[in-house]
Amino acid sequence: MVRFLILFLAIQATLFGLELTPPAQRWFVEPWTNALAQISATIVTFFDPNVVATGKILRSTTNGFAVSIEAGCNGVEATIVLIAAIFAFPAPWKHKLAGLAAGIVAVQGLNVLRVISLFYLGQWNYQVFEWAHLYVWQALIMLDVLVVWLVWVRTLPRAGDEPRPPAPPAAVVAA
Repeated sequence: MVRFLILFLAIQATLFGLELTPPAQRWFVEPWTNALAQISATIVTFFDPNVVATGKILRSTTNGFAVSIEAGCNGVEATIVLIAAIFAFPAPWKHKLAGLAAGIVAVQGLNVLRVISLFYLGQWNYQVFEWAHLYVWQALIMLDVLVVWLVWVRTLPRAGDEPRPPAPPAAVVAA
């Protein structure tokens, strides 16, 4: 448990530090955030064609309301926590990679719902938008990370579940 905690914190510190560097911002965080806005706009246009994404901004062409997806709202930090938890946990690499793939999809999928819901809450009632943005969705995204990690841990094979090699044939002693 101590090994997990130390690795978890060290991986997080490293990844959060890297995330803040100008190259990581330019080559990873900004494109990721812009893609999040574009994906959100694409989904929304199925039922509301008056929504566009420009960079990290999701905007209504009807009333001009817009949300800008900023650091902390792009899911990068939540994904870093998930990556750190999966990498720190003792498991085979194939299970870690599968957990990361499924986990990132789950976290980012919920984050798309977050962006879309906040976009419409902001048009309906700005006070509700602020409350949902600052409290509800922050907690739900981190709860999603925890649930994804716990589900992943539960899917790992247990030490006793590993297939055993076949027993060597019994020696035959001639009398």
